[in-house]
Formats: sequence, C-alpha cells, structure tokens
Amino acid sequence: MTKLGFQLYSARNFQPFSGIYPKLQAAGYSEVEGYGALYASLADGELDAFRKELDDSGLTMPTAHFGLDMIENDPARVIKIANTLGIEAVYCPYLMPDQRPTDASGWFAFGQRLQAAGKPLRDAGLVFGWHNHDFEFAALPDGSTPQEQIFAGGPELDWEADIAWVIRGGADPFAWIESYGKRISAVHVKDIAPAGENTDEDGWADVGHGTVDWKGLIAALKSTRVKHFVVEHDNPRDIDRLITRSIASFNTY
Repeated sequence: MTKLGFQLYSARNFQPFSGIYPKLQAAGYSEVEGYGALYASLADGELDAFRKELDDSGLTMPTAHFGLDMIENDPARVIKIANTLGIEAVYCPYLMPDQRPTDASGWFAFGQRLQAAGKPLRDAGLVFGWHNHDFEFAALPDGSTPQEQIFAGGPELDWEADIAWVIRGGADPFAWIESYGKRISAVHVKDIAPAGENTDEDGWADVGHGTVDWKGLIAALKSTRVKHFVVEHDNPRDIDRLITRSIASFNTY
C-alpha cells in the first residue's frame, strides 16, 4: 500500500505541533513534510531536538519546502538542516506575485535560476524541485505556460505536483501527468470542495470529500516515479477531521 504523508503547514493554526504528531501516528501516518518556518532559523541543538521529537513520534520527514532565498543564499545551511532532519527531497514552494515574470522568456530564465540554485543540493545527494500553485498554468502571451517554461529552463528539476492547484489553474492534471510524469517525485494530495461549499476553508476539502478524482489520479500516477504522497489542506477548520478522513479515503485508492 502506498504511504501517505502529512504537510505540517496544514496544522500551523493548531499548535503546538507536539500535540499533532501523536494524532498523525495514531491515524497511520509515518511521514511528514516540513516547511521553511519550522526549521529555517533553528540552531543546531534545536534541530537535533526537533529530529528527536519526530523520531519519538515514529515520524520521518523525507520531503520539505525551503524558500528560494535560503536555497540560493545559504545552500550549506539547507543541506545541514536536511541531513539533520533526514530530508531527502527539497522543493521550492512559491514565488511572490511581485517577483513573477510576465512572459515566456522570463519564466524560462526563472527555470534556469532554479536549475542553478539546485546544483549544490543535487551535488549533496538531495532531490531538488519545484512545487506549483495555480499561477504556473495561466497562458502567457505566446500561448505557453509558466510551468512549461520552468521545466524547459530547468532540465534537472523534479516536480512536486500539487494536483488541486493544477485544477484550480484551469489545467487538466491527467494531461500534465502524461506529459511531465518523469519529473514527478512527490504529489500533494488535497481536495476541492464543490462550488460554493467550505468557503470558510478557502474552498478546500478533506481528501475524498471533494470533487477531485483521486482514485483515477492515483492510478495515472502509478506510471510515474512518484515516491511521496503528501496530504495538504491550506486552511482546515478541524484538524482531527482532516487527519483521519484524508488517510481513510487515501487508503481506498
């Protein structure tokens, strides 16, 4: 059975994390995914304590997000954090709106920038890639998309495919899996509520309780080299509900 991990960002509003880890373990999760604010500013001793807390909870952190600034400006620290926490794959998660290119050549150059930024990490034995949102699928003036240009400029970039954001971007996830499946090493598993529902949760839903065809998507993703499936919900109202219902649904796919 494919394992499901849990993006800890989903629980950021339900602190402390020391109360979240036992819930994850009890529900059957064995992996979590980190995000920059969790560890970017921790001293070495604090990183060791964080790793011990994960170990004591029976959890590993094979994948993690780091901001591009840190990846570019202090790759040695990213590598140190990764090695301490047992992280195998690093994904750059976002680009602020005011930093986004507006044409194909600009996005191609951004792909080249990511390619260069990832070299120290790849040289250290880590996987490095990009995690998408919806803006990468909006058509550019030449008819291409930012996501295509990022991949063209960064031929060695892996992809953590956030399928629900692909859909929100107006794209067909099955077509993208078919075209770029060889890039996919991790997948965010999240669901979209029916139109007009869950407005207090930004329109997201627990996995299996929305409109995304996860059963079909999991079948399609079996042809890729995806290693990690990670449940995420950007703004859950009930963390216990998200944790338990999402893994219960996923285990039926």
